Amino acid sequence: MCKHQPACPTAYAPDREAAHVIVAHPDQGWSLLCNGVVLFEDTGLLLPDGAVVAPHRALVTA
Repeated sequence: MCKHQPACPTAYAPDREAAHVIVAHPDQGWSLLCNGVVLFEDTGLLLPDGAVVAPHRALVTA
């Protein structure tokens, strides 16, 4: 899907969220990345094969 040079990380790479945003819907809370990943504002992910990655925000300690 990605035609950038250098190519964006694949949907299954550890740095997949670094891919370019091709469709953004901040009003609905999601963005589509050029590697086919749907990124939700709570940091959850939907991968192209339908697999779900749970939200993974960093914990803040006081």
